Amino acid sequence: MLRPCLIAAATWIGLLAPAPSARAGEPLRLVLATATPGGGFPAYGAALAAAIREVDPDLTLELRPSQGSTENLVLLREGQVDLGLVQGEYAYEALSRQGEPAVTVVAPVYAAPGLFVVPADSPVRTIDDLRGRPVALGTKSSGLTAMGRTVLRGAGLDPERDIRPVLLDHAGDGPAMVRDGRAAALWGGGTGWPGFRTMADGPGGARFLGPSAPAIAAILAASPSLRRMTVAPDTFPGQSAAIETVGSWSFVLGKPGLDPAAVARLVAAVDRAKPALARRLPHERPSDPRDLAEAVPAAWLHPATAAFLRAAGSRP
Repeated sequence: MLRPCLIAAATWIGLLAPAPSARAGEPLRLVLATATPGGGFPAYGAALAAAIREVDPDLTLELRPSQGSTENLVLLREGQVDLGLVQGEYAYEALSRQGEPAVTVVAPVYAAPGLFVVPADSPVRTIDDLRGRPVALGTKSSGLTAMGRTVLRGAGLDPERDIRPVLLDHAGDGPAMVRDGRAAALWGGGTGWPGFRTMADGPGGARFLGPSAPAIAAILAASPSLRRMTVAPDTFPGQSAAIETVGSWSFVLGKPGLDPAAVARLVAAVDRAKPALARRLPHERPSDPRDLAEAVPAAWLHPATAAFLRAAGSRP
């Protein structure tokens, strides 16, 4: 008679045994919800899909534009997409409060330090200088927008009363609004975030602002999903000093019941695709599934992702 531990092991191996559609060399198509054009999620989704094609040409990520993190969680729960990109604060809230069936963490996106960006010649020197001014916080459903509100509160500003919040129809609209004066600053996250790069590379250049040290402490105390982060000197053109701030990991989440064999193949492809992804997103750290061991509780991981981490020596 098989011992219980052997039965359990055999069951787990059976779960991970590739279904016909999930075997390497056979077609596998997964639908990935991203966000509005011009933001970081569509850029990341496109880069990830192309990088994965290099290492597993039969694994296709079909990208679906969406309104961002909030809608992506709805699409996942309803089973309308297989995968969705969700910013850290929204992901933490959703994963800590959900019941069954549950969405799960499949892979990391990247760590996204949050910053305000202003034109280089702007009189705004600190976050407090944004009082009374119009500030482009992002789109209505973006997790970055939620993080921006958290940072403002930690810095002592009410995001609805102490500034004039500007919500965007499309994430890519922000830089133009700052350049033509409709907004004094733009909030965003990620050293390769398109809005930051557009501002930094534009005429006249840009400056980037993080919270003060006391504000960082207040923000971290109020939001367990955020982490202290440092933006190294010369990350952006004209940036001579390091910038201390806060930020969060964003994640690729999977719908309830997502096939373990498909996830095992996808996570292995993400791991092998790190060099190809780095070429396409040179300003971001390549997504590495091993980062999940420190980023989220083990209970939130998809079983196939947890198995990958154990096999890689990174205990979730």
